[in-house]
Amino acid sequence: MPTDTSLHFVTLLGSLRKASFNAAVARALPELAPEGISVTPLGSIGDFPHYNADVQDSGFPAPVLAMAEQIRAADGVIIVTPEYNYSIPGSLKNAIDWLSRVSPQPLARKPVAIQTASPGMIGGARAQYHLRQSLVFLDAYVLNRPEVMIGQVAGKIDAQALTLTDTSTRTFITSQIAALAALAKELGT
Repeated sequence: MPTDTSLHFVTLLGSLRKASFNAAVARALPELAPEGISVTPLGSIGDFPHYNADVQDSGFPAPVLAMAEQIRAADGVIIVTPEYNYSIPGSLKNAIDWLSRVSPQPLARKPVAIQTASPGMIGGARAQYHLRQSLVFLDAYVLNRPEVMIGQVAGKIDAQALTLTDTSTRTFITSQIAALAALAKELGT
């Protein structure tokens, strides 16, 4: 867990699309992290089967257990997700449902930051609020501020390279990662 100089965060991506704007944001996180903080991606939530208690009774799927262990070992989690129909994507909800059943619960008492990006004006705000509800139930410590909601994201991403290019957005994300680090250190995770 954290030392005086280093923290390790993992990124949970809520999009399955190869050319996802949110994936571009998530890929930028390692280079945007302040000194002393590393950020690595988790596996794909697309590898999780649909949650079914009968499947769970036969044993947790390996991708679920692997992700749960990576989350447990991390000092914090950054969830980057699009907004679908005023909420979170079904694949992200499915992943949270699977992870919620692993014991010990990997997101319990874990510092979590949320980032959303959307072509719309409000940048996925409604998805963030729905996601917060699930995370509260799981006893995660969700970072309140700064909130990263990237509106009109198409103008902030290089469409060919699928990289986050907007300087002010990049700077703001760095400030959120620093705030998550401060929360993790405060909690002593």
